[in-house]
Amino acid sequence: MHLGNARTALLAWLQMRAAGGAFVLRIEDLDLGRTRPAYEDLLIEDLRWLGLDWDEGPDVGGPHGPYRQSEREPWYTAALARLDTYPCVCSRKEIRAATLAPHGAEPVYPGTCRERPRQSSQGGAWRWRVPQAVVRVEDAWRGAFEQDVAQEAGDFVLRRSDGAWAYQLAVVVDDAAMEVTHVLRGADLLESTPRQVLLQRALGLPTPHYAHAPLLCGPDGEKLSKRHLAPDIAALRTRGGDPERVVAELARSLGLLPRGVARVSARALVADFELARVQNLRIPFDLTAL
Repeated sequence: MHLGNARTALLAWLQMRAAGGAFVLRIEDLDLGRTRPAYEDLLIEDLRWLGLDWDEGPDVGGPHGPYRQSEREPWYTAALARLDTYPCVCSRKEIRAATLAPHGAEPVYPGTCRERPRQSSQGGAWRWRVPQAVVRVEDAWRGAFEQDVAQEAGDFVLRRSDGAWAYQLAVVVDDAAMEVTHVLRGADLLESTPRQVLLQRALGLPTPHYAHAPLLCGPDGEKLSKRHLAPDIAALRTRGGDPERVVAELARSLGLLPRGVARVSARALVADFELARVQNLRIPFDLTAL
């Protein structure tokens, strides 16, 4: 868990605790080739070290389990069967070549396999035949955000060719099944939210209240990443770091704590927390303070 993940988790936890709601820990381990039980253990240790707790999760149970997405395949299979989908055998290289997408940009699927007979497209991924609609998302941080999903995203994948379920479908199904009413996550996921809202409408599921929080910046003012050599939470724990110093720096980077306060517990921030107070300061994160 890196510092950017930790800041978003802290914000989501503060939002729920200040509202008197329930905080849910869900393990999104859809990519089985990259996940390990040890990673889940580290995640739980990191969150607890920061002073965060949860009301439902894989270790504490709850009424909406299981809380690992790798154990929720029947829910996804049922949802997929209700949608207008088709198999696609196009590779990423072929899609990018067909769309002439600029480097780094997500290409819009050109619909190559859309009208192919199903029997001629065995294997491959499963794409949703996206309906024409402009989706408006009311975001608690950014405000209104609109996207023509068919034009700006195209028919997107719901299940990959290797059998792994796509994030877009899984979170929509799980949010509804777990009765999630509020979702707070990083601003880099805002662009994909209209796809989820469109899926919710197609499946007759409720739409949660969304808030996409600003991303943590490194010393150069850019999104904090590995190139900044920022320590992850496990590294800070291992070297005897102070969790209240970490929480203080995370809170200060959001405008929730004055510069003179060097240490604070997550619990101490709950009483005065309001999402409207969160600021996108774009100030360099002080790694030396940790």
